[in-house]
Amino acid sequence: MARFSGVYVAIVTPFTESYEVDYNKLTELCNWLIDEGVDGLVPSGSLGEYATLTVEERAKIIDTVIKAADGRVPVVVGTGAPSTQQAVKWASYAKEKGAAGIMALPPINYRPLLNEVIAHYEALNEVGIPIIAYNNPLDYPVDLTPDVLETLSKLDNVVAVKEFSGDIRRVSSILNQTDLEVMIGVDDLALEGPLMGATGWIAGVPNALPKECGQLFQLAREGEIEEAKKLYNRLLPLFHYDANPQLVQSIKYMMELANMNVGPTRPPRLPLTNEVYEDIKKAYELAVNPVHQ
Repeated sequence: MARFSGVYVAIVTPFTESYEVDYNKLTELCNWLIDEGVDGLVPSGSLGEYATLTVEERAKIIDTVIKAADGRVPVVVGTGAPSTQQAVKWASYAKEKGAAGIMALPPINYRPLLNEVIAHYEALNEVGIPIIAYNNPLDYPVDLTPDVLETLSKLDNVVAVKEFSGDIRRVSSILNQTDLEVMIGVDDLALEGPLMGATGWIAGVPNALPKECGQLFQLAREGEIEEAKKLYNRLLPLFHYDANPQLVQSIKYMMELANMNVGPTRPPRLPLTNEVYEDIKKAYELAVNPVHQ
């Protein structure tokens, strides 16, 4: 059985209109997502705007999510940071606070050599907490290819990968070359991923539509292709926004449409144009109020 199976939501960070972290709203969001049936929560990732947070804010967000989850679902903590030392610190903090695992980016500040990537994960491995390696070559300078993951999989605590390359062929290659669990990282492969063997999905759009997205992933895993395709086609226009650099603004607006207003994004992320918001609204309305089935 997979350790990290099902839909894990990369949760957003709620802010007040003055850009302060809204911890009460964060607790409300966690409870709502759990009540709607998600399988896990992932705070302080890219969608959580971790790079804009102070050390104190980030620690309190992790504390808040773990307390809100209260053992009902696993919490996997994002450890992205400018240095290996800082990433190790967040991994250690996650372990101390009782997280189920960490989601760990490779070095993010420059294009590292392979031995530097491996040394980075070796340092995280020493912490002694399950690691989901996070491959996102669209936004960061490292591509954790199946060959690289084959090497990393030999580390005792590297147990899974969040695959965000957008290349569905990677899933089969990773499963053939390693013993890692594969968690789809781009929402618009939420159908194709489980059909190819992914057992988990670290997801963005389920911040707004957790129940529908959970149903989709379950149908796909069970091989209920026709039912899954109907739901997937409704959700796909929204999923495309998750693979866009403005994913945080887009998903926070979807949440507003779902009556879960979590406030603005912190600069440098600014509001999108009215035209983009109108397109998101049309896609959202189609997803929740389908005309034809």
